[in-house]
Amino acid sequence: MGRYTGPRTKISRRFGEPLFGPDKVLDRRTNPPGQHGARRRKKLSEYGEQLREKQKARFIYGMMERQFRTFFERAKAKQGVTGDILLQLCETRLDNLVYRLGIAPTRPAARQLVTHRHITLDGKICNVPSCIVKPGQVIGLREKSKGLMAVQDSLNKHRVTVSWLEWNQSSLTGSLTAIPERSEIPENINVQAIVELYSR
Repeated sequence: MGRYTGPRTKISRRFGEPLFGPDKVLDRRTNPPGQHGARRRKKLSEYGEQLREKQKARFIYGMMERQFRTFFERAKAKQGVTGDILLQLCETRLDNLVYRLGIAPTRPAARQLVTHRHITLDGKICNVPSCIVKPGQVIGLREKSKGLMAVQDSLNKHRVTVSWLEWNQSSLTGSLTAIPERSEIPENINVQAIVELYSR
């Protein structure tokens, strides 16, 4: 599956948020990108607002349009609030949980760890970033990957900040304890706007 490889700071400046993790440039330059970025922008239409929220969610979770649309269709087929289920599916992706557990400093870095076969799921190597993790499954590192400097640096700087994940420092493993509720997901995304966009 493809991934976005363009300039990340430019995208973060467009949305005014550090979508790809901490960004020193974004701290200095808060105006939108482009020659006229500092000028007052015209108010977005309803469709524009909906598209903006969808694009923001895509960039946050590192998904291309086709994959994101597939996740929406999966959420739509389930019982419950479609927007909330969509976010739950995105949050329980393996690469996102590797990031949330602090094994990697950013989601792109977490995706790389997964694709390079450093991550295990229930003791078996899993190199599929979009794999949906179920409650009770254990995420860990291959034995020879536990000493990676990038992993150690990330674990020293980051701590689990959500209630639906558990981390065992001695074994360097983490687990999903429950599917998160919308109120427990810290991302600033208007999921209703995304549902309305795809329902047009």
